[in-house]
Amino acid sequence: MRSALYADRMGETVVDTITAVWRAESARLVGALTRITRDLDLAEDLAQDALLSALESWPTAGVPDNPGGWLMTTAKRRAIDTFRRAENLRHKTELLGHGLTEEDGMPDLTSQVDFIEDDVLRLIFLSCHPSLTPDSRAALTLRLVGGLTTGEIARSFLVAESAMGQRISRAKKTLADARANFELPVGDERAARLDDVMTVVYLIFNEGYTATAGGDWMRPELTHEAIRLARMLAGLIPDEPDVHGLQALLELQASRSPARVDATGNAVLLDDQDRSLWDELLIRRGLAALDRASRLAATGKPVGRYYLQAAIAAHHARAADPSETDWRAIADLYDVLAQAAPGPVVEVNRAVAYGRAFGPEEGLAILEGVSLPGSHLPPSVRGDLLDRAGRHPEAASAFREAAELTDNESERALLLRRAVDSDHGASS
Repeated sequence: MRSALYADRMGETVVDTITAVWRAESARLVGALTRITRDLDLAEDLAQDALLSALESWPTAGVPDNPGGWLMTTAKRRAIDTFRRAENLRHKTELLGHGLTEEDGMPDLTSQVDFIEDDVLRLIFLSCHPSLTPDSRAALTLRLVGGLTTGEIARSFLVAESAMGQRISRAKKTLADARANFELPVGDERAARLDDVMTVVYLIFNEGYTATAGGDWMRPELTHEAIRLARMLAGLIPDEPDVHGLQALLELQASRSPARVDATGNAVLLDDQDRSLWDELLIRRGLAALDRASRLAATGKPVGRYYLQAAIAAHHARAADPSETDWRAIADLYDVLAQAAPGPVVEVNRAVAYGRAFGPEEGLAILEGVSLPGSHLPPSVRGDLLDRAGRHPEAASAFREAAELTDNESERALLLRRAVDSDHGASS
């Protein structure tokens, strides 16, 4: 029974079960309702009404065998009631209510899979419409596809709930003003939009993996949500290598999370991490996704930046000890990545790889050509390379410069500790 899949956890309350169901089913629900009503705001309102009905009903009546079907049927009945109050209600009532009677019971969502999966994909593309800014795309994706509340999204991005609510409302209005339709894009437009979708998922992951501001080094709820979205995307678009590459990249990077902070909550650098703490299940899943991408690439399908970054992450995942890392292979992959997706962040990471593979001076030479104003990344990498070159006073200065530029308190503390260590290296 599907309800057992959600509720079979020790000590879980019905409310916890409803939350789990909502996370798993909300994208299907909102997507299907948007297709039916052609109104995103109405679809979300109907889905929320169904959720409230579950919160009122399930604690006493019990969790139904098909929770998603229960929510869908409840929302469709609310839609019928809504259209009955409209002037054109007869046509839409017949359209929505066709074949649906009280005796029919709850529909089985699996019988609607052809529509349901397309609905989710449509919703993902709609959330990442080109008329929206990257931040708005991320917020709307988490809201509509991830099923997160406005408060949860606001806390994740360290903004007030009212401000996040306004951002989401503006995004919906922008979609309405742009007359964004609910149809799947095709051809070149689909390829461009898919890249936007993957960029948003990666943005969400990066914010969780290394928070841009605040006191926490990581925000696990965002990394978990991004991985869930990446897996969903890989299931919906299984013939694109870079989609599987994205999933592989996120899972391989996230596998390090248990070792990225020490017992007191301080950030831990990659070389200093206890690799026995890395999540082996995520590594296996990530390598399997990378293998799927490689098999697709072998048929002639092009790969992109996420596949290449996943291949780099795989080298780290396969190294049981930092000394076993094949930095020359990583440097070669960064050379390819710099051609496929050129940009200053790629160059910063390429400088790291060259510094490890061929010596710190080689890395510093690459870094000289990087312009990333206001970012802490270039000076932090410069500090590391200078430290490895034995130029400790310069390294300490670079680490302090980087510390002034970051808004993340945990990262600032790490950079200042490295500055102190470099000072000690200079005096020894």
